[in-house]
This record gives sequence, structure tokens and C-alpha cells, in this order.
Amino acid sequence: MIDLQRIAQQRLQTEPYRWAVIDGLFSAPDGVALAGSYPCDHFKRLADYGGEKDYEYEARALVDMPAHTVSRPEELSAAWRALADDLLSPAYRAAMSALIGVDLSEAPFEVNVFHYPPGGSMGAHPDLRDKIVTHVLYFNTSWNDADGGCLSILGSRDERDIVRTVSPIVGNSAVIVRADNSWHAVSPVVKSCQLSRRSVTATFYRPGSVSTMWPPGDATPLHTYEPPAIAPAATVPAAAALAAAGPATMAAGATTPPAKSWWRRLMS
Repeated sequence: MIDLQRIAQQRLQTEPYRWAVIDGLFSAPDGVALAGSYPCDHFKRLADYGGEKDYEYEARALVDMPAHTVSRPEELSAAWRALADDLLSPAYRAAMSALIGVDLSEAPFEVNVFHYPPGGSMGAHPDLRDKIVTHVLYFNTSWNDADGGCLSILGSRDERDIVRTVSPIVGNSAVIVRADNSWHAVSPVVKSCQLSRRSVTATFYRPGSVSTMWPPGDATPLHTYEPPAIAPAATVPAAAALAAAGPATMAAGATTPPAKSWWRRLMS
């Protein structure tokens, strides 16, 4: 499912900290299958404003920590079970280890699935110190960057100090090696957006860490995520239509400019 060579052969940027943007993680058919069956079950809402960082999003466990097992596999499509198996594989750990130069073979690990709804965001932050590295994968078939929802690699805690932005298009991903200055943020999704911003984080932790997303004893009620109103089919083509019609339809119908089309990039 994941093209692990894309990870292992990538080189980290070193300024202002260690990070990388890796695209082309999936084949075109796999990208369609993953985007078209993105999970909506067993999410919890997290939100806080006025604290150390503002945030609002919804989260679902995909790989539990410390058990390192797939969470609720019976609710997942075959494509998502295959993705979870890839993320749990020794080969994925080896590829991430090669990328960052740190042995991750025994590191505690968890994977979470996110919907950022209209109004969702994540303020500037450098990640908690118990994290070693986070790999963020994206799953929107199309996206207009003017609607927010992009990852910003930052030069400081100032959210205007942008070094690089990453659109949440399926096949795109970003790697952030945790450091005291590893500032990054997710720009707010505009209230008028008709899509959720869809991402997965695969995080390797230091020994002895516990999940901060799902702390022991967490009894937060879970619910089915209800997507925003669907845009007209001519504006945001369904994954099945993309699979049938191919890159020409994507280029003609997506809200994202052609340069942001994951299909055109994969097929070029």
C-alpha cells in the first residue's frame, strides 16, 4: 500500500529543524480506495481555545498504543486494513528509521485518524517532548488551499513565519522530527468549506511514554463523524468517478488547481 522507498530514499531538510515532505506514497488505485473509504466511525471531538495552543478537530484511533493493534478493524475497509498493516510492519519502521537516522524498531507507536471540520485548526506548537517523530499522511482527493487546512512548517511560533505549506491531498505526507523549535500548525479550515480536512498521524514515542490522545481511563463518548454537506458532483468528483474517468476528469472538475491534483502527479 505505502511506497516505502519514497520514505527511505528521502532526505530531511535541516532548517529550521529536521523535516521532510514526501509525496506519491500511494498508487492511483490505492489512493482512490483510501480516500473513498475514509473512516467516519468512533471519533471524539477535541477542542480548546485560549490555552498554550488553540485547536479543534475530531480523532479516531487506527493503531492503539501500547498494544500496537488495529483499532476496530471490523469498521474499516479492506484498503484501510491494508494501510494499518503497512504502518505496523517492520518495513515501515525500518524506512522511518533510515530517514531520520534513529532506530525506531522498539519505539512505542500509535496512529490516529483525523477530520478537521469547517472551523477546525491546530495552533502553532513544537509537539510534546515524549515524541520522537511524527509522519502525517493526507487523504483529500481535492483541496483548495484558500480554504485553510494546510500544514505549515514554521520558522518560529509566529504562524506567519511560514517555511513551507503542505496541501492535504491524498499521497502527500510530511515528517516532523520533534525538537524544541519544531514549530508547525494547521491553518483554520474556513467555515464555508464543504469538506473536512483528512489526515492520519503515525507517531513514534520515547520509551515509557503513554498516549496523550487516548490517555489511560479516557471515557470520552465516541460518535460517527458527520461530514459537511457534499459539494456538487461536478465540483468535487467522487472517488469512484475519478477511478473510472482518470486524470482528465480530475483536472477538469476538481476545485483544486491542476498543480494540486494528486491524480495528475501520480500519473505523470
